[in-house]
Amino acid sequence: MSDTPSATAELKLPKDQAAEKGLVNVQIDGVWHQFPKGTRMIEACRQAQVIVPHYCYHPKLSSPGNCRMCLVQMGMPPRPTPGQEPQRDENGYEIIGWIPRPVIACANTIGENMGIRTTGELVEKCREGVMEFLLINHPLDCPICDQAGECRLQEQSVQHGRGVSRFVDMKVKKPKNVEIGPRIRLDDERCIMCSRCIRFMDEVAGDPVLGFTQRGTHTTLTVHPDRLLDSNYSLNTADICPVGALTSNDFRFQMRVWFLKETPSIDVNCGTGTNIVIWTRENKIHRITPRLNDEVNSAWMPDSHRLNFHYIDSESRLTEPLSRSVGVSPTSFQPVAWSTAIASAAAEIKAIPAAQTAIIASGRMTNEELFLARALAAEIGTSQLSLVPRFAEADAQLIAADRNPNTTGAKLVLGTEDPFANLNSIRDGVRNGSIKSLIVLGDDLITDAGFTAEDLGKLDFLLQTSVLANPTAEQAHIVLPSAAFAEKRGSMVNLAGRLQRLNRAVEPQGLAHDDWEILRDLILALSGGKNEVHHIEDVFKALAENVAAFNGLTLSKIGHQGTQVVETGYQIALLQNERARKAAGLING
Repeated sequence: MSDTPSATAELKLPKDQAAEKGLVNVQIDGVWHQFPKGTRMIEACRQAQVIVPHYCYHPKLSSPGNCRMCLVQMGMPPRPTPGQEPQRDENGYEIIGWIPRPVIACANTIGENMGIRTTGELVEKCREGVMEFLLINHPLDCPICDQAGECRLQEQSVQHGRGVSRFVDMKVKKPKNVEIGPRIRLDDERCIMCSRCIRFMDEVAGDPVLGFTQRGTHTTLTVHPDRLLDSNYSLNTADICPVGALTSNDFRFQMRVWFLKETPSIDVNCGTGTNIVIWTRENKIHRITPRLNDEVNSAWMPDSHRLNFHYIDSESRLTEPLSRSVGVSPTSFQPVAWSTAIASAAAEIKAIPAAQTAIIASGRMTNEELFLARALAAEIGTSQLSLVPRFAEADAQLIAADRNPNTTGAKLVLGTEDPFANLNSIRDGVRNGSIKSLIVLGDDLITDAGFTAEDLGKLDFLLQTSVLANPTAEQAHIVLPSAAFAEKRGSMVNLAGRLQRLNRAVEPQGLAHDDWEILRDLILALSGGKNEVHHIEDVFKALAENVAAFNGLTLSKIGHQGTQVVETGYQIALLQNERARKAAGLING
């Protein structure tokens, strides 16, 4: 009992512990918080769950203080006269003296014992004035604006704007519907000159082609003479535009955003595994946008990847199982039932010795599908299993040289450092006749793997699963329609070793089946076993039990941000640049 008073005396209040932790005490709307020294006011307010309206500010870009919408009132303790102790409140904090003019929260940093007011007559009147200026020349075309439903100006004008306009003169007319790039266009009359697009192209994309010209109310956004906004990252400017000034040619006037369902998923166009949102309605994808993940893609994605989804609804889509007899012309396909196709494929595979059978899987398959492909090889009794390498030039931003999204996952699931090692021997075996049966899962061997139609014509049996009709499918004896990336659920591991989840946004087209279901049914047909696997979660559970990197995980535990399962040493160039700028204090990150 005698130790209790001294122990109590040693306890320190949070305000006294802040300095030891490298934090400073800041009062926000009457409540004290602790934040790291150097934090911007607007970020401190966000962390305290206090909303500060803004337009020009973006945490991934520099802070120019253009729009003035983030005005707040700041206060600091008065400096005491020499020999006088500072006045403190009952909690030991120095009493704050409030400055009678507002400051912008986006460009100012916090300090010890600082006070911030985000409400009150001074702040609210200033915001109303800023909003009135922004709306003076802005067109009143919200009902037809493509940004309606996700326009920050529209949203904040409700809370901070005036009910009526005092402006009676003619509005300044600016360029409208200007195609400034192959994938994007500008309605300059809607621009509020926040400069987000300019800063993104300069600081992130590394292609400073945008800028302002003229002065005052005649200031306009423009492209550098003799240039276009043709960067492969140009559509990110439409994402961060707070109004309807920059819009995507591909999505413009296609669908109102409030009708669309949002599904978080990942991009499958390269090994980076960019996090995305798939926007759908009535089983149709209308657009894809980047999703924030500071460990993968920050808040950005390349145009080439976001626009590569239209093939899902193309005329080349395979929508039902097709079969032809051995020795019959490749064009003589007949639609068959799934049960017939699976049974026929199993019978053909059984009829050929395992040593003469090979499987070529795809680096675009999920971990679950690759696990079942491994199980299929084991059931057949063949060791001839390979993936198809797909490499191209990296772009020093987000696009990786490895165009397979799941090479790292394949290494883990298949238990090899080179999942492409057997491809050459399989190709040689097809050509010299030692391989008579070939199962191709997803890839086009003629386009991507160096096979020819003549090579594939030598096979006694060729089975292909595919999303689209392709030259390899034309040579196959049985073609099974599979699901596209947006039609399936599963997991992949990106080049940096991060396990991420693919989510189903739309249902498979026609009679197409999920790839894992096709493989499961084929294994059951070969083994004569009973179906014990009814859900993709069951496959992942078996995968997690067999692959050490996934031990203890489930699909739901992966989460929308993914989880690191292996360290590969791979560095994503855009993230390296962003972290360097954050360390230098140029951005908040």
